[in-house]
Amino acid sequence: MLGADPGRTPSAISLANWQSAPHLHWSFQHVAELLPTATISRGAGPVAPLPAAYSDVAAIAVTLPDGAPSTVGQVMASTATDGWIVTHRGQVLADQYYGGMQPDTAHLLMSVSKTVVAAVAGSLVGTGALNVDALASDYVPALANSGYYGATVRHLLDMRSGIAFSEDYLDPAAEVRVLEQAIGWAPRTHPDVPGTMYDFLLTLRQKVPHGGPFEYRSCETDVLGWVCEAAAGTRMPELMSQLVWSRLGAAHDANIGVDSMGSGMFDGGISACLTDLVRFGSLFLGDGVSLLGEQVLPAAWVADTLVGGADSREAFAYSPGDNRMPGGMYRNQVWFPYPGNDVLLCLGIHGQMIYVNRPAGVVAAKLSSWPLPQHAHMLFSTLNAFDAVAAQLM
Repeated sequence: MLGADPGRTPSAISLANWQSAPHLHWSFQHVAELLPTATISRGAGPVAPLPAAYSDVAAIAVTLPDGAPSTVGQVMASTATDGWIVTHRGQVLADQYYGGMQPDTAHLLMSVSKTVVAAVAGSLVGTGALNVDALASDYVPALANSGYYGATVRHLLDMRSGIAFSEDYLDPAAEVRVLEQAIGWAPRTHPDVPGTMYDFLLTLRQKVPHGGPFEYRSCETDVLGWVCEAAAGTRMPELMSQLVWSRLGAAHDANIGVDSMGSGMFDGGISACLTDLVRFGSLFLGDGVSLLGEQVLPAAWVADTLVGGADSREAFAYSPGDNRMPGGMYRNQVWFPYPGNDVLLCLGIHGQMIYVNRPAGVVAAKLSSWPLPQHAHMLFSTLNAFDAVAAQLM
């Protein structure tokens, strides 16, 4: 059975194909109708205003990765966009929605979710409930019998454990796809696949020493979420609401996909509306302060994210993945595509992005339904477009 209200689901969409073209535009906006979810409450506080200051952002010239000329509007129109928004110091310069998506639509964030989970970790670090240098198994003892034995919370945050885990989205046998079977996001193809996310994580094994090069592995965030729950003694939907979502001035509740035991799909299961993504991204402009003026994330956590560790860029440079960001780094579940810390990204497959340019005061976001999980030209065209906006505002 697909979800809470299958009568509203188009008959062509099933558990086997909801993450495939041509269904993505609909399914990414209706996850709560397809799959079990839990609410991440915005609370009862005020909504952080995003006053309109519209300008002709769409006409700004962009040079595409292949050198071809384009404009911001053309980039958005040609990259399977469901919605995009650009803000400058809390004011909306441009926003646009495609194919029926609305400002209050909760859209699947995919791995942008990872940065939200890391924000929960940062908040717990700030209260002393979580120590990044402690072993993950100090919080979740069951991990001592898995490949995560000896891995620290810092290794999880920066994806530098030595776990064997394939992130090949086009390989149905890759661990990233088997994980979806365990959580109930895909049909079970083998009876030995564990029935819950946590049980699946305990089957993972170590291939190289912990603390080595960066390697993008979604399982790291799932273990991190489990550790956060254990450290706080609270399940993630409530924890995320208490520490982050209810303090942002979010306009709408978010939600997160959950397995049969109520464990969240921390690595990519959050759905939220577009404007709340820029409210979240704005925390990285104001040293953890929301648009309402509240200190949501510890300033020290944001500073650590921006500066990185002594070997963060070296670890990124030696990554076995095809990251195409020379001089960049990955810290606290955030991407830095260039040398320095001026620009940071939260990224998810199929074209989800939060873009933050600190010197320019720009926070932008894009939600998409690319036909394939990864598409370098679409990704870097979007990055170039937001860079072009920031350059003009500078």
